Amino acid sequence: MRRTFALLLTSACAIAPLTVAFGAHAEEAASSSTDDRFALGQIVVTAPRPEGIAINGSTLSSDAIYVFSRNSLDDAVNIMPGVSAGNSGGTRNERLIFVRGFDRFQVPLSIDGIRVYLPADNRLDFGRFLTTDIAEVQVAKGYASVLDGPGAMGGAINLVTRKPTKELDIDVRGTINLDDDVDYAGYSTSAMIGTKQDKWYAQASYARSFTDHWNLPNDFTARVPAQEDGGERDFSRTRDWRANIKLGFTPNATDEYAISYTKQDGSKGAPLHISDTVTTPRYWDWPKWEIQNLYFLSTTALGDRATLKTRAYYNQFDSMLRSFNDRTQTTQSRGYAFDSPYWDKAWGGSAQLDFKASEADTLRLAFHYRHDEHVEAQTGFGTGVGVVEPKQTQSENTYSFALENELAITDALRFTIGGSYDWRELNRAEEYGSPLGTDGPATLFSYPKRNADTWNAQGRLDWQVDDALSLHASVSSRARFPTIFERFSQRFQQAIPNPDLKAERATNVEIGGSWAGERVSFEAAAFYSHVEDAIFGVQVSGYPCTASTTPPATPTPGCELRNMTQSRNVGSGDYYGVEFAGAVTILPGVDLGANYTWVKRDLTYRGSGNFRMTGVPTHKGFVYLNWAVTDRLKIVPNADLASNRWTLFTATPAGQAARYYRTGAYANIGIRADYAVTDQIELGVGAKNLLDDYYVLTDGFPEQGRSFFASIRVKY
Repeated sequence: MRRTFALLLTSACAIAPLTVAFGAHAEEAASSSTDDRFALGQIVVTAPRPEGIAINGSTLSSDAIYVFSRNSLDDAVNIMPGVSAGNSGGTRNERLIFVRGFDRFQVPLSIDGIRVYLPADNRLDFGRFLTTDIAEVQVAKGYASVLDGPGAMGGAINLVTRKPTKELDIDVRGTINLDDDVDYAGYSTSAMIGTKQDKWYAQASYARSFTDHWNLPNDFTARVPAQEDGGERDFSRTRDWRANIKLGFTPNATDEYAISYTKQDGSKGAPLHISDTVTTPRYWDWPKWEIQNLYFLSTTALGDRATLKTRAYYNQFDSMLRSFNDRTQTTQSRGYAFDSPYWDKAWGGSAQLDFKASEADTLRLAFHYRHDEHVEAQTGFGTGVGVVEPKQTQSENTYSFALENELAITDALRFTIGGSYDWRELNRAEEYGSPLGTDGPATLFSYPKRNADTWNAQGRLDWQVDDALSLHASVSSRARFPTIFERFSQRFQQAIPNPDLKAERATNVEIGGSWAGERVSFEAAAFYSHVEDAIFGVQVSGYPCTASTTPPATPTPGCELRNMTQSRNVGSGDYYGVEFAGAVTILPGVDLGANYTWVKRDLTYRGSGNFRMTGVPTHKGFVYLNWAVTDRLKIVPNADLASNRWTLFTATPAGQAARYYRTGAYANIGIRADYAVTDQIELGVGAKNLLDDYYVLTDGFPEQGRSFFASIRVKY
């Protein structure tokens, strides 16, 4: 079937011209010698880059990240329209990102166009990704080009690293953080040094962030002091650092070749629920979270009409999760104590051929290949002595063949259509325990292997009405494959695997436009997504000793039939909303900017009558004033605003229906002042959550209270 589909696509290319996404393609995006974006690492987005600290729906500049002091990815993109940050809650303590309501499983993350993917469960913690040393964040929403690879069901996020722009390019930044009592709370720092020569460039960069602690708001009232007594948030310490080395070769005006190596490492604690005394507390710690990426990227002109782009990479992810007896986190002897290491790796690449059939028509074809391998071997301490499981391996290959073609109907009107075919091959799916359908002794066994395939299609119309006004409309149907965790995890003998789990799908429709005048700029979009085959865990009757709906051959104590969970394609519904973003120059040196998002999610599934989609506020906005008091002094007050969002009350006694309630409304006011001592040295001070607003994004986990910072930046 794969060969047939490929032949059909190739034949279609030969018969009729198709079109590709009209927007900032990598080869068009960054030709200026003063542009510090690594052009080879960009994905397709459909809006120009904003100037200075202005914010639009597609890109977030390094200037905006610095001025608004957004040092982690979740915090940074939260100021963009259509994007909201959240918190997973629970012992995983992960920071989340939602793009128009779609979560981390449905919106892939990339660095320089290379996807960051955790093959076991893809539970990315976006708080671990630092932004202090990157050039920009790209966000494709709804319409994410099939050329950039599979999985972008609801959009895509890409971190674009920097590259040098002059013979000696230096940028050093440092920030010290203080809590509400003006006590030391941590620091962040970054440094970049590089050189750009006639035919080559080189760069090294380093970023580090350390949080000693953060304080809860002063009006926090301790309800279970043993779990949280206020003041400094217990177990809130984190540490993250990243280093990058890049070497590029530019033999002429059209070709570029670069090799890059990145290492990222972090550790974090896991704050406890402030009041849940029903659920057994989990005393977890994450001492290791390490990612290494080595990748090669290139673009080569093949004559006057064709361009070949390639990417090749090797990724490695190692992590450790530890569970302890109690909050002292010193001993491991109880049944729930364990060490859980992951050793993951991936390799692959992509090739994209762009062919200019005529002045009005350009065809692009892309092929992606990726191999993922996950290895784990948990150590349990239930007997008081560590018992190490044998290593269990899961591995699979993912492929994607895509084409898009851009047709200029007129000088002002462009039409885009494209599609892709994705397929996945499961090679190994090992588990340690009792094989399915048995109650025998624990052993290493394999789950049934199932391969899968899916298709994607999209189209877009862009109309440049005049120099100031542009309009667009798009439709895109995208799918994403379920993770190994969703298909096979037994979740501590509480779930039944489902090897036949299918891909989720979303059909995304958008209309919008932008207008840019001399003093005013404005953009707006209305969007609608229909979601089908959404994956949810549903209650089924099963046997915990076998993780199966089939009764064991020989019943044993504790193996009686009971309610368990299984991932199934049972959800469907609609997401819809509007976005606005704009900026206006009120007076010379005084700019006002704002954006607003309204999003509604109506998703239901068979299995819960009172189910609610959690984590995303209905209303969200960001507003700022950029005031240049003098040539050297700049003051930027800003406000991050959000309405309530649904969350799940976790302290529900066994046997009772799940309880949802609305929480999370906040007004997070901040301010920053920067003074340029010289053209190369700048000092800054500021505050976040200036009103010390108390709010939570998920049940039982309050957000940080008021804090202060002071910074220095040196450029050469």
